Amino acid sequence: MSIFEDMSSSLERRHPTRLALLGCTGSIGTQTLDICRMHPDKVELAAIAVNSSCKGLVEVAREFGVPHVAVADETRKDDPILEELPEGCDLGFGQDAVTRLASLPDVDCVLVAVVGEAGIWASAEALRCGKIWAPANKEALVIGGDLLMPMAKPGRVLPVDSEHNAIYQCLVGERREDLSKIWLTCSGGPFFGSSRKQLENVTAAQALAHPTWKMGSKITIDCATLMNKGLEVIEAHHLFGVPIDDINVLVHRQSKVHSAVEFSDGSVKAQLGPSDMRVAIQYALSYPERWDSPATHVDWRFSEPLTFAAPDVESFRCLSLALEAGRTGGTLPCAMNAANEVANEAFRNAACGFCDIDRIVERVMEMTEVEPLSSFEQIAEVDALSRSRARALVSELA
Repeated sequence: MSIFEDMSSSLERRHPTRLALLGCTGSIGTQTLDICRMHPDKVELAAIAVNSSCKGLVEVAREFGVPHVAVADETRKDDPILEELPEGCDLGFGQDAVTRLASLPDVDCVLVAVVGEAGIWASAEALRCGKIWAPANKEALVIGGDLLMPMAKPGRVLPVDSEHNAIYQCLVGERREDLSKIWLTCSGGPFFGSSRKQLENVTAAQALAHPTWKMGSKITIDCATLMNKGLEVIEAHHLFGVPIDDINVLVHRQSKVHSAVEFSDGSVKAQLGPSDMRVAIQYALSYPERWDSPATHVDWRFSEPLTFAAPDVESFRCLSLALEAGRTGGTLPCAMNAANEVANEAFRNAACGFCDIDRIVERVMEMTEVEPLSSFEQIAEVDALSRSRARALVSELA
């Protein structure tokens, strides 16, 4: 199952759409709140979740009168700020409480904006319950796409990532048999044009200085290593049913072309717009409608020239490792993703170098005995083992 087959299914929106926003204080979450503020008649916050930011949770719950909230970090149960939640607000703790929000009867759409492997559980629950699933958590599809996509009901998956949202927009009204390839655009990150030797000495502060997008620290480092683009290739493979080698990464420094699709006759459709994630988020919430956006429109008469280039997979080896994992499939993408999350965090904490990230990922992939994906429990086991192996490799570098 891919969402290409779903596009012929009409999606009837109820207004307001009752939204569960999982990860409401992160980059995607806060930008989603901008849309909720601009369109209170169209989007109603029915449930919110955070990892540990209780203060942010309370602020959002009070502003929007949210009836259901959850905190993933169970150690925050005694945080006194939680006493300031609105009267009668339903509060839960732990991963199960976050996942439960995706199944609430008064939720229509679940936007999963939590970071990392944790997003897979809420994603699976949303799909089981037939909710509209708006994934902004690419890791869920990377590690569990083989299990998640068969659960998707027609017309109920609307991707939030700017690239996949762009591809979705380009494919509306098209036939699957006419699709030739996908052009997945990439800013190139802060180190575009750097050699492998130069990359050996970069710092976390330099890697966190993304030239275009303002994102969380984990995904910003992934953009610098190009791992993020590798994850997005696997995500696109699952969402649109396109082979890994028919998804081409295209470096586009201006971040105005958010991705494109090429058809059998050589025609290419691209989605262009401002470098503002709120456009993609809002489209996922509004489709098949389009609403006024809080984003600043581009005046193309005065726009900078648009350039394109091939990625340097020799210097930025995370991209080639992710593509290898995607081609192999099974449990290897899960192992690759877990190792990357550990190495990414280690680099941010100065426990390893920038190029050690791909070395750790490669070594864990080599240690992984690849098996077909069979269950979410299997994913949890592979994830835990791969993280343990990656942490051991980080310790060896100390």
